[in-house]
Amino acid sequence: MFLKLTTDDGIAGYGEAYGIPFGASKVRGLIEDVAERHAIGRSPFDIEALWRIAYSSGFAQRPELTMGSVISAIELACWDIVGKALGQPVYNLLGGRVHETLRSYTYLYPAESSADGMRYADAFDDPDAAPARTAAYMEQGFTAVGFDPVMPYGSFDPRQISLAALDNIEEVVRRMREVAGNRCDLLIKMHGQLTTAAVIRLARRLEPYEPLWIEEPVPPENPREMARVARATSIPIATGERLVTRHEFVDVLRHGSASILQPAPARVGGVFETKKIAAMAEAHYAQLAPHLYAGPIEAAANIQLGVCCPNFLIQESIEDFSGFHAELLKEPIVWEDGYIIPSERPGLGYELDEAVADAHPYEGDDVFPHMEETPTPTV
Repeated sequence: MFLKLTTDDGIAGYGEAYGIPFGASKVRGLIEDVAERHAIGRSPFDIEALWRIAYSSGFAQRPELTMGSVISAIELACWDIVGKALGQPVYNLLGGRVHETLRSYTYLYPAESSADGMRYADAFDDPDAAPARTAAYMEQGFTAVGFDPVMPYGSFDPRQISLAALDNIEEVVRRMREVAGNRCDLLIKMHGQLTTAAVIRLARRLEPYEPLWIEEPVPPENPREMARVARATSIPIATGERLVTRHEFVDVLRHGSASILQPAPARVGGVFETKKIAAMAEAHYAQLAPHLYAGPIEAAANIQLGVCCPNFLIQESIEDFSGFHAELLKEPIVWEDGYIIPSERPGLGYELDEAVADAHPYEGDDVFPHMEETPTPTV
């Protein structure tokens, strides 16, 4: 969900909230309430004070996804305004440029969502489809692809994994590595679906194929169990898309749960909170791979952060940011041969095309992603 804040002198800033587990109509009310209480009438430069006051309101003052996302939307808009007011891209206000370009990876998606009858999951778990999609993205210029061969998501996860599933996942990864060679990294996403024991079994099978990481191997609520996975495998562990504020990430670093952190700026608490997380990670020799499964305003925030963080590793992208993602921006994100070319324009660097957004209102109240509501059998 997008947010627009406008100053008295007409400077507009855009924000985005991601991953709030309520219907869109309720989310809009939450954002409006917090903005009216804590942002309207305040200087957009008071980002730290605004954040602390909103975070502590109602005697809350603890990491929580809903408030984290709401604060993030407001905070992103404030940074956009501040950068525009000063005539500087946000990365220049956070230490300046370190990286000229940003390597990116995409999820594997079916070639055609309807025409060829391919299931969404075929691109992840089919031993023929997954290598074919990998080859297609490599031809496009990508040097890394992400995929989840463990789906579907379930409300009763984590779960054990069957021998048949182990065999299939290993075959998918083996054939993808044959196609990729040493020219494309494989990023295995697990979305917290498996138990600690199940992931360790699977990781031992996958080590010969040198994935760049296993992402969220177990649910993020228990960093000690994730640390057990990290100690049991040579594959780097990545996590962070469901964590909120530096206070949850510090436990990941303290326990050695992951060496690659994936904060989502439109959920974790905003740009400055992500920068603080990146700094903590740097002190632990951990790297930053910002999460993105949202719209172009969060993508813009990710780009600003990637440019100025020394320990940036790779940026998640929605394919090459073309299609509707590009249509929502007045100037699209530039992507060439596997790399993002960051904008040098002030603020977050990209302007939402409000006419396009207004022409495509979301009128449903679904909560995404959909979760299986019965236990997934281990057979």
